[in-house]
Amino acid sequence: MAEAIGARGPCVVIPAYNEAATIEGIVREIVASKVAPVIVVDDGSIDATADMARRAGAEVLAHPKNRGKGVALRTAIGHVVDRGYDPAVFLDADGQHSPGDIGRFLARWEQTRADLIIGTRMGNPVGMPLIRLFANTSSSVIVSALSGKWVSDSQSGFRLLSRRLLQRILAQGGEEGFEFESEMIVDAIRDGFSYAEVPITCIYGSERSHYDPLADSMKFLRLAARKGMERLRRTPRS
Repeated sequence: MAEAIGARGPCVVIPAYNEAATIEGIVREIVASKVAPVIVVDDGSIDATADMARRAGAEVLAHPKNRGKGVALRTAIGHVVDRGYDPAVFLDADGQHSPGDIGRFLARWEQTRADLIIGTRMGNPVGMPLIRLFANTSSSVIVSALSGKWVSDSQSGFRLLSRRLLQRILAQGGEEGFEFESEMIVDAIRDGFSYAEVPITCIYGSERSHYDPLADSMKFLRLAARKGMERLRRTPRS
């Protein structure tokens, strides 16, 4: 018989910024499935994101102003650790991720107890815009080289983290924007936390991305350079 999931069980975390068009439906689907309680971090939205998330049944943590996805994730991580959840499943609020896949993460975690499980779209990237496919592939190659383990979809925001990894992240500083998610992978694998992947479906349509191709790509490259230097310093010289 599989070990019980956590002292308090799992939770689902959704960082959101101006996602009033999609957040209510996502939260309602998760709440109806009864798979786990939902925590939404409203990162300074100027629309009705927070109200709609509450109405749908989520617990809402609100930033008074927009601070970036990395900060929103750190706010969620602190709350999850304080509440004793284990593990936590994170997904984006733009409607690109299917809440029906949450069960796949929890089943994979029961099987492996991996500290970090990434939902990968690369097994069937049908419908993914070519520019996004290129960016995801190139970023994954860099993250894999930096971490020392193949990561097929490093830019996926659909992921599961164990409580012990969440505690480690809280104890460290780090990036505040989208690059935080790449840094999380590199640091976790380098520090010996176990890693696994699970295939996910992806919905491409009219979702809006808050990703700035130029600015965020530059931040990612700076992160890659810094992590590359860290790896060189760690490598013993013969």
